[in-house]
Amino acid sequence: MTVLLLVLGLLLLLGGAEFLVKGAAALATRIGVSPFLIGLTLVGFGTSSPELVASLEGAFQGYPGIAVGNVVGSNIANILLILGAAGLVFPMVCDRGALKRDGTMMLLAALALLGVCLLGSLSREAGFVFLAVLALYLVYTYRADRKGRDGAGELHASEAEFLKARTPMSLVIEIAMTVGGLAALVIGASLLVDSAVGIATRFGVSDSVIGLTLVAVGTSLPELATSVLAACRRKADIAIGNVIGSNIFNVLGIAGTVAVVKPIAVPADIASFDIWVMVAASVVFMVLAWTGARIGRIEALALLVGYGAYVTFLLQ
Repeated sequence: MTVLLLVLGLLLLLGGAEFLVKGAAALATRIGVSPFLIGLTLVGFGTSSPELVASLEGAFQGYPGIAVGNVVGSNIANILLILGAAGLVFPMVCDRGALKRDGTMMLLAALALLGVCLLGSLSREAGFVFLAVLALYLVYTYRADRKGRDGAGELHASEAEFLKARTPMSLVIEIAMTVGGLAALVIGASLLVDSAVGIATRFGVSDSVIGLTLVAVGTSLPELATSVLAACRRKADIAIGNVIGSNIFNVLGIAGTVAVVKPIAVPADIASFDIWVMVAASVVFMVLAWTGARIGRIEALALLVGYGAYVTFLLQ
């Protein structure tokens, strides 16, 4: 029964995120919001919504390992697992011009979370700072994209175009998809956290390990589906941009929101090891992006092997 509830929770998270993104994007388009603003905000937030709901659920239920581990583990999985899987499907080239600004922001966010973890807690003050930085980043990016429509602006617009519904929808359907998607996320996150805690208790592993692996991968399913689909359509910039946007929102938006709503202590094992893995993965990605390196099948396989080694180490 626990496994069935886990699977049901994952399906609700995946479906809920899909409906939420498509419904909210359609509503935004209806009221005249520009495609690149939709790609910058709704797409990034929408695909990260499972992480948000699951982390809040973990924090309120008293499992800081799930709340923090989900953010850290999702960012690790986004780079090593998701980019690795997408690169195996179709080799990708990192566009330096399109990714250097957002990629730099992703790295800075990772370093900021490292600093908070070393201090030992996600305090309410840190949460407000994270959310303020996210707001400033969104405003700056929006203004920069409106003025120049550089590579990053085109990338955000193409993300919105890639994920929008294929056929026009009525207003009622758009609202129903948005509300229904949000409801599915809440229910799915509750089922995922409850079943994950049950599995952790049965097998004698910590909630941190479960948060870093099972919950993190489960809540990253929307990013995985989007990136692999983009790779299949030979849209490497969208696959990579999806990961960057998700990682930024995970740290600044999700960790920030959790800290403001429910300040929690950072588990010592995450602060001493896993956060460093997240920063190292972010640095590796930035090297690839800055040099315009190609993520071919060899590089993709190396990323997947790295993720496999990381998970194996955790489960020992």
